[in-house]
Amino acid sequence: MTMEKQTDRRAGAYARRRAHFALVFFALMAVGLFAWNPDNLYLWIKALHIIAVISWMAGLFYMPRLFIYHTDAEPGSVQSETFKVMERRLLRLIMTPAMMLTWIFGLYLAWSVYGFQGGWLHAKIGLVALLTAIHMFFSSAVGAFERDENRRSARYWRFMNEAPTVLMIAIVILVVVKPF
Repeated sequence: MTMEKQTDRRAGAYARRRAHFALVFFALMAVGLFAWNPDNLYLWIKALHIIAVISWMAGLFYMPRLFIYHTDAEPGSVQSETFKVMERRLLRLIMTPAMMLTWIFGLYLAWSVYGFQGGWLHAKIGLVALLTAIHMFFSSAVGAFERDENRRSARYWRFMNEAPTVLMIAIVILVVVKPF
């Protein structure tokens, strides 16, 4: 019996199909909720928003860890090629769709519940925009690693690993406490 390697195209195609199925299911669920329009639609949208945020944040926390280990791998090595696959799949199949859903559901909530009013909400949206900028920076780093052009140290990536954490803490405080 031969073991299927997760870096094979076949395994990648299977992972991509599963991710697309999950996205379609998530989208159909959201459309179904709007069509059904239950009395507690706000709570359903809020739940979907939280699920998307958790998925996005998991990726934002994990990606720089992959970069730290990838930095130490010899370019062209089996280990380096494995990290490339992991980084690309994490970005394309989890992080980017989760970021998009976070924005969609979050903007819906900001509009339907708060009418885009409140200093705390404006600050939160600003911090989420910073998280999006970090996401885009990580995305460009995935491309640099893919081309074996990373010029940053493992220490740098350890430092960058903290940026999403600090922003997440500030965002949660703004949402829960609503200080202004």
